Amino acid sequence: MARPTLNEVKSAGQPGWVVERVNDEHLFGRLYMRKISPHVTWALARTGWSANAVTLAFIGCGVAAGVVIAFGGLATAVAALVLTQLALLFDCCDGELARLTRRTSARGVYLDRVGHYLCDAAMLAGLGIRSQGALTVSGRYVTAGLAAALLACLVRAETDNVVVARAVQGLPAEYAVTALAPRSSGLATARRVVSMLKVHRIVQQIELAILVLLAAIADQVAGGLLATRALLLGCLIVAALLVLAHLAAVVTSRRLS
Repeated sequence: MARPTLNEVKSAGQPGWVVERVNDEHLFGRLYMRKISPHVTWALARTGWSANAVTLAFIGCGVAAGVVIAFGGLATAVAALVLTQLALLFDCCDGELARLTRRTSARGVYLDRVGHYLCDAAMLAGLGIRSQGALTVSGRYVTAGLAAALLACLVRAETDNVVVARAVQGLPAEYAVTALAPRSSGLATARRVVSMLKVHRIVQQIELAILVLLAAIADQVAGGLLATRALLLGCLIVAALLVLAHLAAVVTSRRLS
């Protein structure tokens, strides 16, 4: 489909189930980006972009945001926010383009998933360097940023390995939404609270970029890096708790049966 119409992009590239996905669709995608992305996908399709090339653009923007915030200052926080929004846009467009051209592939899914690991890790590592107050790869804040990045990747790995475990056992990749709830009532309640408060999003690139900007504004007003360092500490604590809580929630749920 070399020259699709906008309506063809919307119907083929963005079917209803895409926006309705529980875990794979970002909140901001539902709010506004899925309204913008078909127009960009339309332009990309007409200029000959492949879905995998768009995925690489998403990864490039997300990783670049992490590099940018490492330099510190208010302007870099604004630039990182813009880059993460571009990353979200391309992340919406790659799937739309793949479905439109009927060129979905395991390679594309793999690149997309690896991209989310890289983008989240880059943002947290960049935040660690930013909190250190100097462009250096050593120091306690740099270490905290790298630790948070590793923990955030572990949380994603816990989710992705559900699919791996099901595949090894010959189970279908898809499972009912009701299977997400832990069998333990206590863990089920905790999961609902975390889901409602959205605290897990603090270690994901889109929301983290917004928080970095808010911290940068606070630091600009007060002087110093107190707000940025407090944000880094919050990310580290939340990431550590998520690794344990998410592992417990997965193991005690019906996702593995």
